[in-house]
Amino acid sequence: MSIQARLDALGITLPPVATPAAAYVPFVRSGNLVFLSGHIAKRDGQVWVGQLGKTLTTAEGQQAARNVAIDLLGTLHAAAGGLDNVARIVKLMSLVNSTPDFTEHHLVTNGASELIGQVFGDAGQHARSAFGVAQIPLGACVEIELIAELRA
Repeated sequence: MSIQARLDALGITLPPVATPAAAYVPFVRSGNLVFLSGHIAKRDGQVWVGQLGKTLTTAEGQQAARNVAIDLLGTLHAAAGGLDNVARIVKLMSLVNSTPDFTEHHLVTNGASELIGQVFGDAGQHARSAFGVAQIPLGACVEIELIAELRA
């Protein structure tokens, strides 16, 4: 099954690349690697504000992370000239806006990791880090960055 067929089956339409909110670019290519800047969670086009362990549940955090992954795929599509040009997803780094006693960052991040796996299959198996942080820009609940390898 093609990547586009998988996206269609999941009911996903890729968004355009978002305009950076500060002094950075959405992605940088170095050799066969592309580094995507952090994308923050959005819901209904607005920043998804909240703190895991206080105002959001783990399940809501998983949905937020999934939403971030969709935005990342839109940027990756632009960076790679199409998702079929992606050889594999190398790594995700996830920042979860959470209370000091929240310990399910890895479960929140699964919302993104599982979607990446559904879209890319074996090529979507990636290394990952998930951190709890005191705050994310604009009060967002989740921010994720991605590194991918492109076909030569």
